[in-house]
Parts: sequence; C-alpha cells; structure tokens
Amino acid sequence: QVQLVESGGGLVQSGGSLRLSCAASGRTFSSYYMGWFRQAPGKEREFAAAISRSGGITYYAESVKGRFTISRDNAKNTVYLQMNSLKPEDTAVYYCAANLVLTSATMFKSEKYDYWGQGTQVTVSS
Repeated sequence: QVQLVESGGGLVQSGGSLRLSCAASGRTFSSYYMGWFRQAPGKEREFAAAISRSGGITYYAESVKGRFTISRDNAKNTVYLQMNSLKPEDTAVYYCAANLVLTSATMFKSEKYDYWGQGTQVTVSS
C-alpha cells in the first residue's frame, strides 16, 4: 500500500509555470507506475500524464503534450509534474495516482489506479 500527498498547486497567470509534487510513503515507490490526473469543475476526471516505474517511459494527454513534463525521483519517493505555458483551461484539481500493474493501454484510465492523493488546486487566470 502507498499513501500519496500532492503539493505545489496555486494561482498563476496565463503563460506561467508551476511544479506539482507528489510524495509517496513506503519503501516500494519504485515498484509503482505513477500518473497525474485532473478534474475541472463540472467535468470528469481526465488523464494528464503518466510515468513508468524507472521513469524511462512517459505518456501525455494531447492537451498537455509539449507543455507538461512528468518525472520521478525514486530516491526521494516523489513524482513531479512541471507545467509550463499554462492556460486557463488547465484550471483543475490535480491528483497523483499509483498502481503496481499498468500497461501502455491502461495508463490513461483512472479506474486502473488503486491509490490516489487528496488533490491540489491549480488555478490559471487569464
């Protein structure tokens, strides 16, 4: 089992940057695939990015590709989401998630992740 705590959200102007962090408990962090999802008011939770256990493979939603970068530091039990060129439509609660078993076909699906953080609010003003 793993517990996840996000941080780094806040209010930023359009075009600005933020870096989200997700700290995981436990000594087996490197065994988990990690993902970032987001949920805007009145909308369903959607996939943003995911990363393999070693960090060597990353996946991005088309809406964030080229602007967001997911990375992880297994020594620090932390996964990051660097968000650049932020737009008002990026406004959402951002969640990190983890699971032991994922494939390239399932990393985009929120229902395939067993562990979730509490979320951190990101607001981008125009």
